[in-house]
Amino acid sequence: MILTRALLLSLLLAAPVQAEKLANRLFGAMAAPSAQDSMPIGSYARGCAAGMVELPETGPTWQAMRLSRNRNFGQPQMVQFLMDLSATARDIGFGRGLYIGDISQPRGGPMTSGHASHQIGLDADIWMLPPRRLDLSAAEREEISSIPVRSADQRSVTENWTRTHRELLKQAASDPRVDRIFVAAAVKIEMCRTAKRSDKKWLQKIRPVAGHETHFHVRLKCPKGARLCETQSPTVDALSKGGDGCDETLMWWVTDYLDPPKSDGKKPRDEDAPRKKGPREFTMADLPRQCKGVLAAD
Repeated sequence: MILTRALLLSLLLAAPVQAEKLANRLFGAMAAPSAQDSMPIGSYARGCAAGMVELPETGPTWQAMRLSRNRNFGQPQMVQFLMDLSATARDIGFGRGLYIGDISQPRGGPMTSGHASHQIGLDADIWMLPPRRLDLSAAEREEISSIPVRSADQRSVTENWTRTHRELLKQAASDPRVDRIFVAAAVKIEMCRTAKRSDKKWLQKIRPVAGHETHFHVRLKCPKGARLCETQSPTVDALSKGGDGCDETLMWWVTDYLDPPKSDGKKPRDEDAPRKKGPREFTMADLPRQCKGVLAAD
């Protein structure tokens, strides 16, 4: 359901208990960006976005996938980055460019399904499938799937992984606009296997995170002058202890993460702590105050 501006304003001004339960539904119902200057507001996983722009559904070196989700919107810097990287992908032989998955909703914010982040227009998912065609219909974009580059046991890469995948990730991570890139742990381990000392600066941006076997997730830095954007911390340099991230913290993902050590029977300190609220439970009160203005803007 697409909300009219009048209905939206009435919801925002309604009793808190009624309106404040609807943060993800309010943002998910917006069909177009706000007519405001571009600005990422808040953090990657708790915020919204003003003045977003749409990544065209098809370009000379890319196609946006799963159009029914209406999540091919981003900050201008993200849209330009994706266009630039897609041209690089073609030039290095990664098919004809890129298949691009979710970026953000038209006004960012929490989503009704899927991602916890992607809320401020500075995150994007890029498929591991090298495009053979860039003329897929809307229906085909709903049916086609990417390819897994991580094995089912999560410990190694599959035969789908190629040197060109590695080069694409290197090119993406070497871009100064990029803060970090999330991949399956097995992918990072494989990249570390062939790493050189000179790779440290970009390789430390490649971060292992579960759930990234068929795509990689690019996160851009807060743009210069984006005063309402919250920079992520710790930095990748801190997380990597000044190195490339090819250390024991990486191997945890294929050891203790997959086979957790048995409990010693002691009660965890935080067992009685309140459960942390998830993004789909956020109310408007949980988001930066400017997000109400983003929803209400033309």
